[in-house]
Amino acid sequence: MENIIFSSGLAFLITFFSIPVIIEVAKDKKLFDVPGERKVHKVVIPTLGGLGIFAGFIFATLIGVPPSETSVLQYFMAAIMIIFFMGIKDDILILTATKKFVGQLIAAGIIIKFGGIEIKDLYGILGIHALPHTAAFLITLFTIVVITNSFNLIDGVDGLAGSLGLLTSLIFGIYFYYSGQTLYAIMALSLAGSLVGFLIYNFSPARIFMGDTGSLLIGLVNSILVIKFIQVASDPASLVPLAAAPALGFAILIVPLFDTLRVVSVRIISRRSPFCPDRNHIHHFLLDMGLKHKTIALGCCATNVLLILMAYFLRFAGSSIVLLSLATTSTLLAAVIIYNRPKRKIMVTNGRLHEEAIITSHTIFTIAEETVEQD
Repeated sequence: MENIIFSSGLAFLITFFSIPVIIEVAKDKKLFDVPGERKVHKVVIPTLGGLGIFAGFIFATLIGVPPSETSVLQYFMAAIMIIFFMGIKDDILILTATKKFVGQLIAAGIIIKFGGIEIKDLYGILGIHALPHTAAFLITLFTIVVITNSFNLIDGVDGLAGSLGLLTSLIFGIYFYYSGQTLYAIMALSLAGSLVGFLIYNFSPARIFMGDTGSLLIGLVNSILVIKFIQVASDPASLVPLAAAPALGFAILIVPLFDTLRVVSVRIISRRSPFCPDRNHIHHFLLDMGLKHKTIALGCCATNVLLILMAYFLRFAGSSIVLLSLATTSTLLAAVIIYNRPKRKIMVTNGRLHEEAIITSHTIFTIAEETVEQD
């Protein structure tokens, strides 16, 4: 317990005191996120907040984890370092979507091959239990990449990605503590401590953004935590076994995961690249409705908590029923938000989209409001 408290506190202090220094350096070197067509901020904001999150998390985890618990930590850190340097480069120089995807695949491969983080069983989802080795590897690879990107894609409003990351890491950390999984409890609560330190500067009006460095780090760590959660919670011999653990894991990450899967599906259906940026995220729709950044961030967190509670109370119905309930409820909530947002004016001219022709709010999946181009 002392290690966990020490690690989370150390992570908070490192991040809290490093962020002002990072802000000054970013201003001096002109490392800003400049307002644009898809940006919701109106002034230049430093983008290297992820560096502070990384510093707090990495130092606190490495110092706090007992030597007896470090068997796979080196592999997790190797994967995290890949994501960190990839995120830093993208925040400063811009990295193509293809290179980011390849980097994420390499990091995920390390976690699966050497870290032992793998979905080997679907525990009765759609009647499926044990998976063949190749299927288990591919499903885990897909899961890690999707979760890693989900926090990157949800990071569009002050405090949103950080608040959701804080919520998920706290839940995982508390569960792993009571389950006797010290390594994962320290990882989760070190991330939580770092995010608390960061959010002090990121809540609207934000003084700094986390950038890809921070959002990809949050996503990768949460992908490790949720898969380990499913492994531990599904084991009847665990200190804290939970029915429908895969569905509960999905519920904990429901807001970033559902929004990512919905947006990517719309892009593919529209015959656009899944990496193509747009303004079709839920937080964009909420902004169009006139809601403030704090309201959106806190509202999304509250919704996430309610969906977690729903999944928890339905867990004895089985993973398939819980997942169906989560998907149905999330779809209805998204449909209500999209239906009620203000009408948009859009016109296509020479491959560009401009505000002209009216599209009604009945259109659930609307066309994006910017030049179609890859990140």
